[in-house]
Amino acid sequence: MLYLLSFLLDRLLAPPPQADKVAWLKGVTYAHRGLHGPGRPENALSAFAAAIEVGLGIECDIQRSSDGQAMVFHDWELDRLTAETGLLIERSAAKLGQIRIIGNDEDRIPSLRQLLDLIAGRVPLLIEVKTRPSTRIPAICLAVRRMLEGYRGPVAVMSFDPRVSSWFARHSSHVVRGLVMSEEGSRTLFARTRRHIMLWRAKPDFLAYDITDMPSRFALAQRKRGFPVLTWTVNTSDLMERALKHGDGPIAEGAGVTKVRPA
Repeated sequence: MLYLLSFLLDRLLAPPPQADKVAWLKGVTYAHRGLHGPGRPENALSAFAAAIEVGLGIECDIQRSSDGQAMVFHDWELDRLTAETGLLIERSAAKLGQIRIIGNDEDRIPSLRQLLDLIAGRVPLLIEVKTRPSTRIPAICLAVRRMLEGYRGPVAVMSFDPRVSSWFARHSSHVVRGLVMSEEGSRTLFARTRRHIMLWRAKPDFLAYDITDMPSRFALAQRKRGFPVLTWTVNTSDLMERALKHGDGPIAEGAGVTKVRPA
């Protein structure tokens, strides 16, 4: 009875996307934070260029600068990846663009505009919007949307935060939007219910699912309904086999993409 109820509510509150809108997501391997490694830091233009060179899709992380620009960076703090300290959101885009990323003397923190100009539609792009409870969702979503205006190429926005996908569903429904999910080993009734509620809130076009949770009954049910299911982070050959069996597109790094690394 509970399964039937959740199925009916899924259909009502989170209908599947049109197939032609999301078809490009499938069958692509996405380089997690770019094809990073020695000399190519994560979320750096050098890592993204390496991914483009071998035909991989790209996944990146986005945060907002103090002056409202979309910047490509994963951590809230600058400390791990640069010689600077403090919160990224406390710096302007211009100042962030001058900060060197550890691992390559030429790499600076890029803006989303720089990344879009580099890709120029040649490979698919997944933009993960990083948020916290205090994040101003309209502000970060608007920062991303402004950069996507006029962009010609396959691109999607996704987040763990259902508020992001929900915002794009309301204000830019033409933009492909995804919900990033992890079951964190919990498959209790409460956890399953929470996953459905997140889906209903987000109204996504696809899911990006934790590979360690696969196979997942929830993910399989949504996939059967027409939602592409991407999987993250695929970083071993065993996980790649699992990703190809149970998902539509691995978000991979390390050994997960060894066979396509450039020389």
